[in-house]
Amino acid sequence: MRQKIQRSMTLVITTTLLVTFALLTLVVYRQNVAAMEDEMKQEADYICKAIEIAGTGYLDEMDEVRRSTRVTWIDRDGKVLYDSGDGQDEMENHANRPEVREAFGSGEGQDIRRSDTIKQEMFYYAKQLSDGTVLRVSKTMASALGSAMQILPVLAGIAALMILFAWLLSKWQVSKLIEPINKLDLEHPLENDVYEELTPLLESMDKQNKEKEAIANMRKEFSANVSHELKTPLTSISGYAEIMMNGLVKPEDVRGFSERIYNEASRLIVLIEDIIRLSKLDEGGVEVEKEEVDLYSLTREVCSRLAHKAEKHSVHVEVSGEPVSVVGIRQVLNEMIYNICENAIKYNKLGGKVDVWVGRTLKGVKVIVTDTGIGIPEDQQERIFERFYRVDKSHSKETGGTGLGLSIVKHGALLHNATIHVDSSLGKGTRMELTFGKEKADKGQVS
Repeated sequence: MRQKIQRSMTLVITTTLLVTFALLTLVVYRQNVAAMEDEMKQEADYICKAIEIAGTGYLDEMDEVRRSTRVTWIDRDGKVLYDSGDGQDEMENHANRPEVREAFGSGEGQDIRRSDTIKQEMFYYAKQLSDGTVLRVSKTMASALGSAMQILPVLAGIAALMILFAWLLSKWQVSKLIEPINKLDLEHPLENDVYEELTPLLESMDKQNKEKEAIANMRKEFSANVSHELKTPLTSISGYAEIMMNGLVKPEDVRGFSERIYNEASRLIVLIEDIIRLSKLDEGGVEVEKEEVDLYSLTREVCSRLAHKAEKHSVHVEVSGEPVSVVGIRQVLNEMIYNICENAIKYNKLGGKVDVWVGRTLKGVKVIVTDTGIGIPEDQQERIFERFYRVDKSHSKETGGTGLGLSIVKHGALLHNATIHVDSSLGKGTRMELTFGKEKADKGQVS
């Protein structure tokens, strides 16, 4: 970037100098032409006055004095009476020359054109004398151009020095410009006091740093939680197995110990399955092929599978609503509804009730699960979708939850552009609304 900026600055300065010098040469040339015009008009006035005073003899004497200016005397018919360059007898009629014709009409005239005689660009000025004849003076334009071109070597030298100076200046300036960028503290972008134009970039970097830090902390916490959650059932399994291996269990108690090992192993399998499922949702590893799914029919199937668990907890489950369809991934939708309904059963009161309603509303298709359970404290309602978070930690072993169910629900909602709304009162129950809107409903926002 340093070299690009330096080349760009040098190119701009060089181009500016070249354009300036070209314009300067043109201005000098135009000034020389203007000065030459004034000089020739003044010279013509002097010659005309001298002819009127001294007669035609003045022209003969002038031949030996000056040869840089060509003088031509033309009568009223256009015949050349005198020419300082060629004999007048050999010259054609000049009546149709632009400057001569103009002088006959208005008293004076001028023209710039290429001379057929000397093959050069010439400036012609003609003036009418009092006797009606016309005196014309002419001079090559090479003198004006030559004067302008004489300054080119000087300008070229100045240009070379200026370009060298511009290159050195741009090198120094680029170093000064780049220095604050090279010293940026990328770990703390907003603490840098640099150019205002870099503020959006630094704010974006700071946001990314915070996101990376949050993700790193979340992974660290997740790893710690996974280790803890896996260690608990494994410790139980290992302990029971060790007791049985050492023959410390009575024959009549073997069945009970085996059942405990089986339950802990089942809990471990469920936990691992949930972790794998959540990892797939995180990494987008779920099949993205979507289909039309009847939510009402799916919900009834889910509640049928949970009937045994509801009976075990003495909870009555009732499903109502109407057939409605959404486009989504059936497996993920199944897990979302299953986890919400399972929580409503597990964290309910003895003899409690779970009402599940599926149907269409003005905001879109909804699945509403209402229970008469233990409820969620208001200060914890935003945290229930965190991984491994449990409202009632003392009750978790009893219910056999992994703490990942609602995290799966949240990720599923994100995948289906759905929203989750939680309304709960401690000791009175919880109401969860899962809304599948036609529009993007804040992409799985939890409220």
